[in-house]
Amino acid sequence: MINKPYIISGGIHSDERGQLTFLNDFDMSEIKRFYIISNSHSQITNNKSLVTNNQIRAWQGHKIEQKYFYVNQGSFLIAAVKIDDWDNPSKDLIPSTFTLNAKKPQILYIPPGYANGVKPMDPDSMLTIYSNLNLSESIADDYRFDKGLWMDWDRE
Repeated sequence: MINKPYIISGGIHSDERGQLTFLNDFDMSEIKRFYIISNSHSQITNNKSLVTNNQIRAWQGHKIEQKYFYVNQGSFLIAAVKIDDWDNPSKDLIPSTFTLNAKKPQILYIPPGYANGVKPMDPDSMLTIYSNLNLSESIADDYRFDKGLWMDWDRE
């Protein structure tokens, strides 16, 4: 198992029948559940939709849970930070950031031992998250940290 976040790349095939999106290198054998996050609000300004800042979901960490992130629609900024101390993590940790969008099929793997955060970058963005734990196992392994602890989401 790789102990840092990484991207699993997919592809798109188009022909006269339409489009096929694939992620053939994604091994789903450990997946027990998935859920989908979508924007709750967008704002219209000058005939343009903008994503509002209150949709940031950060930071949620797991000692044993593995997560896989796939953007169904739009795009997301996803950050992951390796936790050094679960009771009192350092304020100096530096997250890795990834921008995923539906036009380029990819899955971001985040291993155990990390906290993650997500920010939608487009209106009506949708994100599917796959987990190797069932819900009760995940709840028992859930650690929450302040969203401003390791990065300024408004500047990203």
